[in-house]
Amino acid sequence: MKLKRSASLVGAVAVGAMLLTACGSDANVESAAGTDSAATCEGKSPLTGEGSSAQQNAMSNFTSIYSGVCSGQAVEYTTSGSGNGRTQFVAGLVDFAGSDSTIKDEQAAQAAERCEGNPAWNLPLVFGPIAVAYNLDGVDNLVVTPEIAARIFNGQITTWNDPAIAAANEGATLPSTPITPIYRSDSSGTSDNFQRFLSAAAPEAWTLDHSSDWAGGVGEGANGSSGVAQAVAATPGSITYVEKGFAEQESLGMASVDFGNGPVELSSETAGAAIDTATFSGEGNDLAIDIDALYASDAADSYPLVLATYEIVCSAGYDADTSAAVKSFLLSAANEGQEGLEAAGYVPLPESFKERLVTAINAIA
Repeated sequence: MKLKRSASLVGAVAVGAMLLTACGSDANVESAAGTDSAATCEGKSPLTGEGSSAQQNAMSNFTSIYSGVCSGQAVEYTTSGSGNGRTQFVAGLVDFAGSDSTIKDEQAAQAAERCEGNPAWNLPLVFGPIAVAYNLDGVDNLVVTPEIAARIFNGQITTWNDPAIAAANEGATLPSTPITPIYRSDSSGTSDNFQRFLSAAAPEAWTLDHSSDWAGGVGEGANGSSGVAQAVAATPGSITYVEKGFAEQESLGMASVDFGNGPVELSSETAGAAIDTATFSGEGNDLAIDIDALYASDAADSYPLVLATYEIVCSAGYDADTSAAVKSFLLSAANEGQEGLEAAGYVPLPESFKERLVTAINAIA
């Protein structure tokens, strides 16, 4: 990565379990993560977080591994959508928010007040590729362009044999089946990111605003990442935007996307190639990604339709027990917690980015 400037509990059971590996030995922890990046296993328990459902599988991984590194330490994370997570964090009802979008400008002042006069930081712990997932019998290798996706989700393309889709899929037999777009009905960072992608990559076709609420106006809504994936699995002719891991769980088709230099299949390698080109838009230890620049990329063999999913935390202003627990959990997630993420459909942090993240975590006061 270039470093230039520019509601269900998933953790209670996994984290509450007392695993065999304890953190009583400093030598064991340091050997796993290094002196400066090791979890200290200190602070309050349980730590509480809420928000992104895109993070759900990653958070299960993080919390389970954290309990292995720090026996007896618990994290309770509620999946309620990114918007709800940010609201709960700003209100002081949870210790951190999970969000697929950075803290909104209108919430920044409230977040600073909640953090005792200190700014909140956006710290990305994992990247999640967004699949254009579909259910269309007999079509195994669908290709779409950003413009086609935009015109499907704004209602201009309504059948699978539309000439635009046929032109992108030369030689394929496409049925006249009506297209049913499925969108997130809850306040969703994935919706925000997908609409931002359409605005950046197909600005003439997608003229609607982007936010955590879906602006498309056509199709059917479903709640959460698992909800839209399940809805597509149950609806022939449907299409959605959803994180790769959830599409795989439902065995959905995942379209290759032609960003301008030929169709690109979604894989850890092609998503990772895009992530390696990402830049920061935040200042100092606020590690917000310049996502609009990433989404406008058309580099060959690169799949830039990815979301950076953040933990939003106070840079300072926590009490001592909460600060220690936040830092300990995030350090574990940034290091040992990255193991197993690829199998869950995510892209682990690049090493160069991890160094920057660990520095920011250690700076939390």
